[in-house]
Amino acid sequence: MNDSSWGAPPQAGYWGPSDQGPVQGAAPAGPAYDAPEAQQTRPMPIVPDGPAVPRYGDDQDDDRGAARLSGPLFRDETPQARPYGTVPENPEPMPDAPQPAPQPQKKSAGRDLGAAIGVGVGLGAVIIASLFVVKAVFVGVIAVAVVVGLWELTSRLQERKEIKAPLVPLAVGGAAMVVAGYVRGAEGAWVAMALTALAVLVWRMTEPPEGYLKDVTAGVFAAFYVPFLATFVAMMLTADDGPWRVLTFLLLTVVSDTGAYAVGWRFGKHKLAPRISPGKTREGLLGAVSFAMVAGALCMQFLIDDGTWWQGLLLGLAVAVSATLGDLGESMIKRDLGIKDMGTLLPGHGGIMDRLDSLLPTAPVVWLLLVWFVGSG
Repeated sequence: MNDSSWGAPPQAGYWGPSDQGPVQGAAPAGPAYDAPEAQQTRPMPIVPDGPAVPRYGDDQDDDRGAARLSGPLFRDETPQARPYGTVPENPEPMPDAPQPAPQPQKKSAGRDLGAAIGVGVGLGAVIIASLFVVKAVFVGVIAVAVVVGLWELTSRLQERKEIKAPLVPLAVGGAAMVVAGYVRGAEGAWVAMALTALAVLVWRMTEPPEGYLKDVTAGVFAAFYVPFLATFVAMMLTADDGPWRVLTFLLLTVVSDTGAYAVGWRFGKHKLAPRISPGKTREGLLGAVSFAMVAGALCMQFLIDDGTWWQGLLLGLAVAVSATLGDLGESMIKRDLGIKDMGTLLPGHGGIMDRLDSLLPTAPVVWLLLVWFVGSG
């Protein structure tokens, strides 16, 4: 490519009349080029930056011919005019046109709040009715929740990680663990836990040895995580004011979660644990602590025998911390499994395990503090 291709002065005899006669390499003289009475030819438009386009008269092979420039001005056919007022099918955006400002997005809870509230009210009615009518019925509710939670957990482990934790010994042992904790207390719960772990080890021996270690490890973890921690709820129930203790435990956990959600949704800016649960904020944690401490003071003062308000403040603080850690713990499990919810049994909530995540680690904390503050009777 020579300099003439980039805007050098045009050669005489090509763009217009010549006073010096023909020039070597120029177009032949004739009426179309040098005749004084001929109309001056129209200059060729400047081609924008791009690949070099051969021009008539450049050093190109004669058999190739001159290359054609694309565009309607250089084609033989005449472009069809578009009727006035019509819009092209695929109009190209103008580069200099101002773009509309993005509309601000409203914050969303990410779930169906109507369904979540309805399911929550229904579960609360079942719990309250069974809790204050017959204690044994509430123990059955705990056992059913434990079995469903184990089913969800083992199913997700098998689907996502190909870990086959044996469900049958876990379900039978888990239900027995809850009953043993209600009947025999902490001693019965520990014995049932040990027997359940042994049953998991033996049950898995009926299958090939490949993956035995990871399967039984997951089974023992599931036995501790779901039924053993839930046993402390049944142990709370054995006290004379057991239903009120369980109600206090449930209320404080729910209030803690509600405070974290309300404050975090409205004021949350600083992430609490972005690698585990990006939605949780430090402001939400402060909301959980504040709400739980107020609710704890009220519950200990008016619901628990011999309880005082300052004990409720400590109880609410402990519940907010344990509930948050429990929620983060299950978020870690779900993140490792690559899932959003453990199940779909509860519309607006996910699965049973998605509701037990903050309750399970909070149960032993509340049981221990209540025994410390007002005794086990």
